[in-house]
Amino acid sequence: MFAAHLKVRLKTDSARANALCISYRTDRFSEMIPALLLILSAAAYRITSGLLIHSGANWLSNLTPLAAIALCSAAYFPLKYKFSVPLVTLFISDAVINFHYGVPLLDSQILVRYVALAGVGCIGFVLQNRASLKTLAPASLAASTFFYVLTNAFSWLSDPGYTKNLAGLVQALTTGLAAYSATPSWMFFRNSLASDLLFTILFVVCINLGRSAESSRVRAAVPRTA
Repeated sequence: MFAAHLKVRLKTDSARANALCISYRTDRFSEMIPALLLILSAAAYRITSGLLIHSGANWLSNLTPLAAIALCSAAYFPLKYKFSVPLVTLFISDAVINFHYGVPLLDSQILVRYVALAGVGCIGFVLQNRASLKTLAPASLAASTFFYVLTNAFSWLSDPGYTKNLAGLVQALTTGLAAYSATPSWMFFRNSLASDLLFTILFVVCINLGRSAESSRVRAAVPRTA
């Protein structure tokens, strides 16, 4: 009889453990929902602004938090979402914008953006165990700078319009080519700094809201010992 009771008890404990594991996975995803909605909003804004720039809204140029999406996703999301979410977001928004303008979806400049985002994601990955606004706010500024310098340095190297010397590199990082003088490079950098910092603050707020909303459900899912 004792053996039968023990067998029933073990089955019950196993069922509770499985339920707790499923509940934990569900709660982890639920915590992500506000942040995912924020990322979707940023992607929608990038597509909208990318289409409006052709209409003369040059002040919108690069006012999209690509670096912050990569940084915060890698810092907070589970492993399988850390890099996939920002890269898929960039790919979808690039696909829509490039299709509208008849530009190839994949070229060397776009591939460098993916490499830059992966590098920014590594910064977020390093900070995942101490992710907070205190650590991510300065990290977002560093990520914006890294993304900007890498992509513009590649433009300097690959675009024949730039002289391949220090003056050409400075031009790539400040004014850009005369053909794009309406939107100088420094404006791209200014807008990316502002949008990345704002997005990082909002992302941390969304994560905290998601965790707060799910905390009671997590506590309820934990089995009580007799």
